[in-house]
Formats: sequence, C-alpha cells, structure tokens
Amino acid sequence: MTVHDIRSFNRFYTNLIGALDYGRHLYAPYTLTESRVLYELAHSPRTEAADLRAELSLDAGYLSRILARFEKDGLIERAPSERDTRRRQVTLTARGRETAALLDERSSQAVASLLATVPAGERQRLAEALRTVRELLSGGRPPRAEDVVLRERGPGDLGWMVQRNAALYAAEYGWNTDYEGLVARIVADFAEDHDPYLERVWIAELDGRPVGCVMCVRDAAPATARLRLLLVEPDARGLGIGDKLVRACVDFARSVGYRDLVLWTNDVLTAARRIYQRHGFVLVAEKPHRSFGADLVGQDWRLALHGTPGDG
Repeated sequence: MTVHDIRSFNRFYTNLIGALDYGRHLYAPYTLTESRVLYELAHSPRTEAADLRAELSLDAGYLSRILARFEKDGLIERAPSERDTRRRQVTLTARGRETAALLDERSSQAVASLLATVPAGERQRLAEALRTVRELLSGGRPPRAEDVVLRERGPGDLGWMVQRNAALYAAEYGWNTDYEGLVARIVADFAEDHDPYLERVWIAELDGRPVGCVMCVRDAAPATARLRLLLVEPDARGLGIGDKLVRACVDFARSVGYRDLVLWTNDVLTAARRIYQRHGFVLVAEKPHRSFGADLVGQDWRLALHGTPGDG
C-alpha cells in the first residue's frame, strides 16, 4: 500500500459520487456541507451550535453563516440552551424537517442506484470491506459515542427490530415467542398505518450496521405519545446509545407538541429503567403479571412535555 494507492482510490470514489449527483442536483439548493449540518440536526440529539461545530469540525464563523442561512430560509429556530444560556440551541422547524427528509431521501436513492450495480451475493463482501477500511484508518481504536449515528428507518429495518427484540430478550431473559408476537404486532401496526408527522422510528447505526432502535407513536390518551421497543445490541452498549435514542424520542415528541410521553416496561429491565429516570420519566404504576413465559412486574412511566399535538 502506497500514498499513490490511497490517492487513486480517493479520485475513483469522488468521481463515483460526482457521477451519482450529475444532473440531479442531489443537495440543491444547499451545499454538501450545509446538507450534512441539516442531517446532524435531524438525527442527532445534540443540537447545540457548539456540539455541531465539534462534531463536524467546522470553523465557528462558517457554521454561523450556515445557520444564519437556514434561519433565513425558515429551516431552523435558535434559542438559548436550557442547560447553559451562553450556548445556543438549534431546532429544526417543520419546514426544516421536511427539507432534511427530502435530502436524506435523495441521498438514499443515489446510494441505492449505486448498489443496484453490485450483485446481491457481493453486497455483504462490500459492506465488510467498507468496515475494514474504517477500522484500519481509525487506528484500530474502539468505537466511540460520536461514531454512533441516529437515522430514520429504511427498508428492512422494521423486520430487523422484530428479529433482534425476539432474539435478545430470549437470550437475556428467557422470554418466549409471545414477546416476538407482541413486537411483530406493534411493528406491523406502525408499518400499515402511521402519521409521519406525529410518529417516528429511529435506528442507531455504528460502522454501517444497526445497533439500536426506538419508536415514538401516538397513545390512546389525548395529546400523549408512547415510547416503544427501545433496544441496544450487547456489543454496542456503553456508548450512550440508549440515552441518544430516548433523547431523540423525547425531543421529537416535544417538538411536535405532545403534552406527555409514556412507556410500559418491566422491572427486570434495570438498565433501561435507569435511562428513563435520567431523562425525567416518573414511575406512576406497577402491577405483577405473567407474560412471555415469565413472572414479571409491569411498570408505567410518564414524562410531562407540555403542549398539544400539531401546535409545534
């Protein structure tokens, strides 16, 4: 391997990406950097200007100009941070969320068109090769919290959520297929009928593979959202992924105007319960029950958000 080899690959890949965007104006009317800032605002729970600057290694003045343009275009709102009034919190507006989703969709379609040229039997080899490149060029360091990306669901993700929930809870708690059936019904209900403005799924991704998920859906109670199916893969724990997923759910529920966010869990899920407590959820009721082949204590938790759905 020589410097020439890496530079040659860089030329190949940049030409490839340029070809994908040729004539399609993939990121128009925004630059690639501006689109990346929008992506972070849509997918990261850390949305203070200082966090964005550190995450993307951007010059403060350059980021300020990007945010000023977004504000002028009606894509974001800026306000003092709740944690520190000297810092600025950046929040996407409804128009901003739509724009970020459009750019994300265009990018996904472009990559899908690229993958369509790769035989199905070779795609796993391609994925492994990409992971190998990242691992080698990162110096073999262990994954860090900032390597985790939150994104919205894509094709196959809902099926992955059912499979991984069933497999992990069977392995870690001995739950039977009744739990898999429950998860399958929850996911099927979302797939068949959900409001994209008021309901959402997030996938946590590390090195190009899904390692966690959570879902926010409307509850039967008025002005109330429900957090469901929080999961983090065992080999990805310790990176704050559960916190990121719950924060994304809380921020989303608050941004679209729900008054309350509720969830149901079981007392044996101690790690998850600690996450909920850190984010301000309060235990409001618990009841013993026999489900999934085990004797459990079900718990209802609630977080007050304020507002009314659709007002935000």
